[in-house]
Amino acid sequence: MVGNQVLSEQSTSAAKLAEHTCPNCGHKGLSLFYEVPQVPVHSCLMMSSQEEAQKFPCGDVVLGFCDHCGFITNIEFDRKWSAYAPNYEDQQSYSPTFNKFALDLANRLIEKYDLHNKDIVEIGCSKGDFLLLLCELGNNRGVGIDPSVVPGRVNSEAAERVTFIQDYYGEQHAKYVGDFICCRHTLEHIQPTFEFITTVRRSIGDRHIPVFFEIPDTTRVLKDMAFEDIYYEHTSYFTPGSLARLFRACGFEVTDLYRDYGDQYLFIEAIPVATTSDKIHPFEETLAQTIEDVKYFADNIQNKLDDWKQKLETMQAQGQKVVVWGSGSKCVAFLTTLDTIDKIQYVVDINPHRHGKFIPGVGKQIMSPEFLKEYQPDTVIVMNSIYCEEIQKMLDDMGVSTKVIPL
Repeated sequence: MVGNQVLSEQSTSAAKLAEHTCPNCGHKGLSLFYEVPQVPVHSCLMMSSQEEAQKFPCGDVVLGFCDHCGFITNIEFDRKWSAYAPNYEDQQSYSPTFNKFALDLANRLIEKYDLHNKDIVEIGCSKGDFLLLLCELGNNRGVGIDPSVVPGRVNSEAAERVTFIQDYYGEQHAKYVGDFICCRHTLEHIQPTFEFITTVRRSIGDRHIPVFFEIPDTTRVLKDMAFEDIYYEHTSYFTPGSLARLFRACGFEVTDLYRDYGDQYLFIEAIPVATTSDKIHPFEETLAQTIEDVKYFADNIQNKLDDWKQKLETMQAQGQKVVVWGSGSKCVAFLTTLDTIDKIQYVVDINPHRHGKFIPGVGKQIMSPEFLKEYQPDTVIVMNSIYCEEIQKMLDDMGVSTKVIPL
């Protein structure tokens, strides 16, 4: 059952979810609008064998919408599966497109907040790429906290000025505040969002420390019906309005709110305040707008899923060699949501730390792009359209003539 419960079914959804409390605002009662059963509980943990990958644990995605604050969460999420470790491979810095974005972002933050010879804390630093970049460009010092961090993985002249802590962020890290706190692509992995942001706010105390958070934008997911961006690890889904409401409720004033990276990412910048801020940022949408977006998604998602299933079945019937480019979370969601793993022959990725590994729940071995020189696929389905230009260049340079289809 996928996407067959909509907001109009108020009596059924409300009765079923009456006991659920919004982790963002504490409101009781969430409305179901999208469901995908039995998907891998992790998309980026690299498996060493196909058997291990195929036996990987699965859980359900059941999205509930809070009509009080606009927050969306997977009510079936179980934090026991939050097993982030060094073999959690989500590093994107092998892409020139992504690196340019990260460099531009780092330079902008350094200039805006005068991050020179300062102490920077990054919560959820992954392998440390961005924190090291901030420290290189501004001659800063840093502390990165993440259970999947691998000290020494990223070569940097700033390495000696950065301390990495292989742990989940919590009260025990409140002493790490510095002059600037950033957190990128972490909040969406956390269900008790109010508790998490409150912990960050408490750590700052009465100091004037700006914070910067970056997460996927859910408005785009709803309007584009981007089902590939809905997966188990992402338990929390924010629009600009729901994100800003959370930060105000936790003792921050929102100073900036915007999108970037092809409008895929949502950014918030905030400062701590002593009393609850009533400052509404002009970028925030109304709750009524979010309700409309959720209803649009619920009413139309099944048609999009059926369309993609038909495309893959047609390609298979025609004997086409079909490859997916990008082996991360989008790929896992794409194949498992459609239940069409058998329609794809191979998956390729530019991240060398993924090559030869197997995708959890999917079982496909991840190949390097060079594999396509010999394989010569008929169709390459690109999981993120923002990379189409760099992928097409790589294919041209390798002499691979194929049809490239962005998801």
